[in-house]
Amino acid sequence: MAHTQNGSARGSAATRAVALVGPAGTGKTSLAEALLYASGAINRQGSVEAGSTVGDASAEARARGGSTELNLLHFDYLGDRFALIDVPGGAGFAADGLAALQSADMALVVIDPAPERAGLAEPVLRQLDELGVPHAIFINKIEQARAGAIRDLIAELQPMSREPLALRQIPLRAKDGQGGERITGYVDLALERAYRYRPGKESERVEIPGEVIERERAERTHLLETLADFDDALLEALLLDEAPDQAMIMADLAADTGGNKVVPVVLGSALSDGGVHRLLKLLRHEAPAPGAAAARMGVVSGGALHVFKVANGGAMGRLALGRVLGDGLAEGDELVGRAGSERTGSLFFVQGDKTTKQSTAQCGDVVAVAKVDSARPGMVLGRKGASVAEAGLIAYPPRNAALAITTRDRKDDVKLSAALHRLCEEDPALAWTQDDASHETVLRGINDDHLTVVIGRLQRRYGVAVETRPPSIAYRESIRKSASQRGRHKKQSGGHGQYGDCVIEIRPLARGEGFRFDDRITGGAIPKQYIPAVEAGVRDAMARGPLGFAVEDVAVTLTDGSFHAVDSSELAFRIAGRMAMVEALAMAAPYLLEPICKVTVETPGGTGSKAGSVLSARRGQILGLSPHPHWARWERVEALLPESGLHGLDAELRSLSQGLANFTAVFDHLAELGGKPADEVVKARAAA
Repeated sequence: MAHTQNGSARGSAATRAVALVGPAGTGKTSLAEALLYASGAINRQGSVEAGSTVGDASAEARARGGSTELNLLHFDYLGDRFALIDVPGGAGFAADGLAALQSADMALVVIDPAPERAGLAEPVLRQLDELGVPHAIFINKIEQARAGAIRDLIAELQPMSREPLALRQIPLRAKDGQGGERITGYVDLALERAYRYRPGKESERVEIPGEVIERERAERTHLLETLADFDDALLEALLLDEAPDQAMIMADLAADTGGNKVVPVVLGSALSDGGVHRLLKLLRHEAPAPGAAAARMGVVSGGALHVFKVANGGAMGRLALGRVLGDGLAEGDELVGRAGSERTGSLFFVQGDKTTKQSTAQCGDVVAVAKVDSARPGMVLGRKGASVAEAGLIAYPPRNAALAITTRDRKDDVKLSAALHRLCEEDPALAWTQDDASHETVLRGINDDHLTVVIGRLQRRYGVAVETRPPSIAYRESIRKSASQRGRHKKQSGGHGQYGDCVIEIRPLARGEGFRFDDRITGGAIPKQYIPAVEAGVRDAMARGPLGFAVEDVAVTLTDGSFHAVDSSELAFRIAGRMAMVEALAMAAPYLLEPICKVTVETPGGTGSKAGSVLSARRGQILGLSPHPHWARWERVEALLPESGLHGLDAELRSLSQGLANFTAVFDHLAELGGKPADEVVKARAAA
């Protein structure tokens, strides 16, 4: 982030935070740019294609032409202060804004006017309902809407929303001179006024065309009936066929929207500035004050900072991005959280990739705070003396993509672990582990796109270039029959020699019983102090069996042996135990085991059978297909699937469901793998 100094004061009104959410490609970043331009925050409207927007300023976002992390922006409009939180729409990146949604005053769900794509908005509508965040729908790119599309779109969207949709505008159309029609403006149903779009300016008021009066009356009646469900006075006026007071209608719209009772639907075009000024007025009149968000976040009294993201790597070092709730915040204030208390460092307002230093922040402000090292996304840190309840934790999507990574230059190994720590701190949907069995560094994320961006960021920001490959599958092996074998280690090389001699019997155990070691030594054939060494040698051999993998579900009994009073040692018996076990395993008909996962797929209605076919093609065993227990019109598929079948599954499921299907996978059991697949695994292991 670039850094500028600015200590100028501003108005005392609380800032309202508005989150822009919705599917990828609907124009959220363009809408944010249009809002900044229409409000006068910037003097030129940039474009995503040209890479000139205030938001999406990172190298990854510019390269992809779409958001890869949340963008923070702010503007003033007619004396009111607004903070914009532009949340990425892509499945792999939307999690970056999940925590920020918790404390937003209002969300704008940005969609396009194609009814066949309406289902893409369902996950975010469901999420906002679960969080209790008031929201409105902005139908962007309205110039692309075909005749009748808005009616069809509303019909598709309503079953996805818990609250009734309240259509606020209908489009005006005119002949385009080529035998078709184009949208030139809209009728505001609440105000009963028509407006014509004027690019770069506020819309111009015009007379309501005669050909739309009938539809305007019908849609307005429907809007008023929706509001009347929550206002007895308005209901009475409608029943008496009286014209309701305009002030009553506007008050109801504000109260019902802020109370999350209805979802207003407006339309426009971010690129041509159509309807953007009217949207600003909606936000000004109907976005609730921060008090509701503070109550939702458990801020009872005093002031608090809701941290929704950590940012590393900028000129100011580590910053906690969050929203000020309740009382204001000043540099040097003491914040108290689960990890103790800390004093805040410098405060910054964020505008895209630029920051402006401020000495204080007021209620509702979205800020970046330095030196709050204990802050983590989702935390609510209260000022000393504040009363703050514990906020609910965010449930992040499952990390269904994984890569094993190695540095191209071994000198970067130390830098890699430090860089991964910082990246995972910034992005809670990212995780990395060091697999002790395979000795691999495994990076896990939401999907392949997510990990691709992270790998690029790893090199660009931290200078660590890595090679990637799919992680190793945790195959195991076991045995079918019993075997007995002697292991003798005898070595004489001058002075004390080495002597260890043992006889073991091995036998298979039931699946999941693990490993068992016993001894039946009698008459002091092996002194007691050497028996643990034999067991250690046996365990050494089990780390890599005849097929090349760790051995499971085997019982070993030490039955006999011999020792030398001078030359025997723990090391000698450990070597003897390992020798005996290696040969015994080879004689006991070893076979391969593969990990099987319990997979649960959640997918839109009508795609469950296709998802089942995908799982079956990956050697999955379908356990059931049923309606989703919580989400109407969705389906759930459960299956047992080999771990090897998980690679690439996310992309294949999303391709058959408009990008909506998701799955969770947890280890269930080990199962025998035979035939050609087993031969290929063993061959690949031998070649590794």
